[in-house]
Amino acid sequence: MKRYLTAILIAISALIIIIGISIDLYWSGIASWGIALICLVFAAYYTKYIPNDKKKGKS
Repeated sequence: MKRYLTAILIAISALIIIIGISIDLYWSGIASWGIALICLVFAAYYTKYIPNDKKKGKS
């Protein structure tokens, strides 16, 4: 499940940005980009759980 979190978090961040831009409130743009940035940081963290096929081939 952890290996799919990168793709899921990137999709969630895109949805947050789209929803945040469509809502016309005072701080909605800054808040949506901030939350999207946090999601992208977590997505980068979970890339270490994506399997690397090159390592398995050399062993």
